[in-house]
Amino acid sequence: QVQLVESGGGWVQAGGSLRLSCEASGSIFSINAMGWYRQAPGKQREVVATITSGGSTNYADSVKGRFTISRDNAKNTVYLQMNVLKPEDTAVYFCNAEIVTTYRGRYWGQGTQVTVSS
Repeated sequence: QVQLVESGGGWVQAGGSLRLSCEASGSIFSINAMGWYRQAPGKQREVVATITSGGSTNYADSVKGRFTISRDNAKNTVYLQMNVLKPEDTAVYFCNAEIVTTYRGRYWGQGTQVTVSS
């Protein structure tokens, strides 16, 4: 069984920084793309940033230049460094990964709350 466990969320004032982590565990053969998504109250879940196994990254326009996604393949972990946070970044942040076990599937973490006050 595969699990994704996020950590690092919390409360911060506008302009501050937070770093999210997400570690995958279980009977993992390999991990392909990993990413971070977020969902604000009353809104649909949206992609924030993604990273391939080779390190290629993509970002939502709203976070470009402020957020950085990275991964440590040896630790099966993906990170999201969030700088210059804005109140509109407030949301539950979810980790997502395409993981190969005996088959290939997409897995989600349980989510971590990020609250940015003005």
